[in-house]
Amino acid sequence: MPHVSTVVARPWRQVYDYAADPANLPLWAAGLASAALVPGDDGWWTADSPMGTVGVRFCSRNTFGVLDHVVRLPDGTEVLNPMRVVPWGDDAEVVFSVRPRTGMSDADVAADAELVAADLATLKGILESATG
Repeated sequence: MPHVSTVVARPWRQVYDYAADPANLPLWAAGLASAALVPGDDGWWTADSPMGTVGVRFCSRNTFGVLDHVVRLPDGTEVLNPMRVVPWGDDAEVVFSVRPRTGMSDADVAADAELVAADLATLKGILESATG
């Protein structure tokens, strides 16, 4: 299982707070959401994505930097996405574990990892260019 990570030159709590806000997801996670997420009554958020309409459920905010989320794909398959923001000196490391789904080839997993790396690079760029 590939782990994709990047170090962001911002305090870990600032990175966590930004990434944990569902309203920010379309700004940095193009591989998941291409439009604003719409909250549902059942804890699921709905988003338009390159894959079609998906559901997203986030873990509760916490003091450990855990950003795990489940994505419900258009076919109903639910995929757990482990994600963490951890202190890295004065900065933050964001780590995303890419988990292969049934039937995925090594090339498919590598392509997913590349998409995640691009999303994390976008997150890094947004946060490092922000003032304050």
